[in-house]
Amino acid sequence: MISEIGHYIQGARVSGESGRTQDVFNPATGAVTGRVALANGAEVDRAVASARAAFPAWAEMPPIRRARLMNRFLGLLNEHKDALARAITAEHGKVFTDARGEVERGIDIVEFACGIPQLLKGDFTDQVSTGIDNWTLRQPLGVVAGITPFNFPVMVPMWMFPVAIAAGNTFVLKPSPTDPTPSLLYAELMKEAGFPDGVFNVVQGDKAAVDALLVHPDVQAVSFVGSTPIANYIYETGARHGKRVQALGGAKNHMLVMPDADLEKAVDALVGAAYGSAGERCMAISVATLVGDVGDRIIPMLAERARDLKIKNGLELDAEMGPIVTGAARDRIAGYIEKGVAEGAELIVDGRGHSVPGHDAGFWLGGTLFDHVTPEMTIYREEIFGPVLACVRVKDFAEGVDLINAHEFGNGVSLFTRDGNAAREFGRKIQVGMVGINVPIPVPMAWHGFGGWKKSLFGDMHAYGEEGVRFYTKQKSIMQRWPESISKGAEFAIPVAR
Repeated sequence: MISEIGHYIQGARVSGESGRTQDVFNPATGAVTGRVALANGAEVDRAVASARAAFPAWAEMPPIRRARLMNRFLGLLNEHKDALARAITAEHGKVFTDARGEVERGIDIVEFACGIPQLLKGDFTDQVSTGIDNWTLRQPLGVVAGITPFNFPVMVPMWMFPVAIAAGNTFVLKPSPTDPTPSLLYAELMKEAGFPDGVFNVVQGDKAAVDALLVHPDVQAVSFVGSTPIANYIYETGARHGKRVQALGGAKNHMLVMPDADLEKAVDALVGAAYGSAGERCMAISVATLVGDVGDRIIPMLAERARDLKIKNGLELDAEMGPIVTGAARDRIAGYIEKGVAEGAELIVDGRGHSVPGHDAGFWLGGTLFDHVTPEMTIYREEIFGPVLACVRVKDFAEGVDLINAHEFGNGVSLFTRDGNAAREFGRKIQVGMVGINVPIPVPMAWHGFGGWKKSLFGDMHAYGEEGVRFYTKQKSIMQRWPESISKGAEFAIPVAR
């Protein structure tokens, strides 16, 4: 059966009214499993109005009571994590074990948000001047929105809405129409946890819904995760309409492998980070930067592992890699492989033409490995977002650092070495926002925050953690004194501490 997937507004599922829909696929079978509504401006207005109406009472609720509701939501997420993971696998295609890990990383953020009473504490200075006290507090913005990608339909929205809502805002989520079902599942869990109607709303849709949110006068802030061109568009459009914007863009993450590295562990790391989730991660390692003779030693090991990947339906628990999310995405990735060959890279393992018995109509692509890639090539410069690993040879550590720093993206990076001094220098000199030392995918934990540099982030604040609290709140400074301490007479000079 093909399910009809609508919106979630004012505490209930609602059908789409625009008449526009988009098919939702099971990537492993190629079958259409759902039809998602695509919102028009009127439907976005209704979701924003619901959030706006809920905001005053929600913002006035003591933070400890908001935290208790978030804690109930946390418990329900833990009870339903497998159902959420199955929904991810069914519409995205990533293997079930990876999907379950995604849910658990999202749960980490919810757990962090339960500490909002502590996180909202301000600063106080007694007697900042004679008879005057000064303190700061943080207050919610109002209605805020999140626009999220297909590759993490649970984790990335949870980078946003738990912190925003715990801080006293109300939220409108616009998830990817490629895998929309998880958003409705956790919306219903929030209802079950006791959140008031209108605090959390979901509008399914495409660019029309995005644009409606970006220009809506009642939306105070927008968070986004996706490609760099769209992140730039979101940032410019939102800022032009007076909104606070946090837009995380694309990536081209490198792993620099030193000659002294444990190559077995480096290979394990590269295979998992390049081909896990079919490379459809903004933190995937897509470039192996190989120092000195490492290339000659490691390429045969990588080729063997790429050819032996267990690629199958993600619901099979021994699967290491599932299908590509859509047929169009598979064809786009195949086009990059063709371009890599045409521009002179050495294709060691070709994933094109891969098939899985019994799933002939699925969107399959095998792990692909290139060697002797150069910085001028398209497959080096552009984000492929697929299971394609490009290997670049450099003569030494310094050349590798310079190569990475010259790239326009600065999302994540990793160094594999046994040399403590090299590790220290790498961490200090590399121009990338998230750095791993013998850690292939250095995604920060919930209390640290996520964000890249350069064209991987538009805006000043990273996602979640204390940066997220700052993004979703505004600081107010209050200075106070009482009549008994006020001297008579007007003061025409600027006040100074006395």
